[in-house]
Amino acid sequence: MKTMVYKEGYVSKLSLLETEVAIKFVKDTFEAELAKALNLTRVSAPLMVFPETGLNDNLNGYERPVSFDVLDLGKNVEIVQSLAKWKRAALKKYGFQPESGLYTDMNAIRRDEELDALHSCYVDQWDWERIILRENRTYSYLKKIVKKIYKVLQTTEKKINKKYNVFNTKLPKDITFVSTKQLEEMYPDLTPKERENAITKEYKAVFIYQIGWPLKNNEPHDGRASDYDDWKLNGDILVYNEVMDMALELSSMGIRVDEKSLMKQVKFKKEDKLNNPYSQAILNGELPLTIGGGIGQSRLCLFFLEKMHIGEVQASIWSEEDIKELEKYNIHLL
Repeated sequence: MKTMVYKEGYVSKLSLLETEVAIKFVKDTFEAELAKALNLTRVSAPLMVFPETGLNDNLNGYERPVSFDVLDLGKNVEIVQSLAKWKRAALKKYGFQPESGLYTDMNAIRRDEELDALHSCYVDQWDWERIILRENRTYSYLKKIVKKIYKVLQTTEKKINKKYNVFNTKLPKDITFVSTKQLEEMYPDLTPKERENAITKEYKAVFIYQIGWPLKNNEPHDGRASDYDDWKLNGDILVYNEVMDMALELSSMGIRVDEKSLMKQVKFKKEDKLNNPYSQAILNGELPLTIGGGIGQSRLCLFFLEKMHIGEVQASIWSEEDIKELEKYNIHLL
């Protein structure tokens, strides 16, 4: 369902040019603070991968990756949909040690997105990953990392608000943790998205964890690929977007599958994913145990710069009808 938000009287607090300058400030600030907080090193990342490696992320399983043939190689390649799997292999290749890791700028094209106020064909996010010890594959460790990221968000907000002096403080002192099971019990008559809106409007910043396994209604809170996050040790960071009056997901993250959780989740979804090089490396203990995630760059800018539409903070493509309709409400796209 499209998320189209219009508000009478909306006016951006920054001009188009001021917005472009502010976008860079937000990204530079958050990136530096994240690297420091999680001990991450920036690396280069691929825009495309060979499909047979199993390194591309198939997201919820139905999204079609953009693919094309490379004439000189005589083979097809796919534009990455995220770098969830590639990062884990890169940590081994580059020789990272436990409690350190990498981050990169990930750019992708998602052809099957329904274009609306929060979604476009163009995806830009920070993909990060760091090595952990087996004893750290726990909820308490996951919670510790989430709190570190939340602190980075708070620091970024303070610096933005100090520089521009026109934005409100939106983040609460602490982030609230709630499992998908608890959320279902709290709001049994609501859909998953309605539950997210309700809990986020109340607490302003939440981490909803354990996404993937079915709940009481035999449906998962949201879809998750079976071969990267451990569904018992993952989650999403959401904040309340006051301008849009709704929950805004900033990050999907989690402790990655080990050999046991990979087998269990792939078997549950009845998928043929165990024979590619990536899965075989996990099953044979050849890849490090890790935690990681993606953090939306444009969504972060949307939130901190108090915008109404994702197109106000990224250059993508939209229908002429949408552009004209948005302009009626003072929403001007880049």
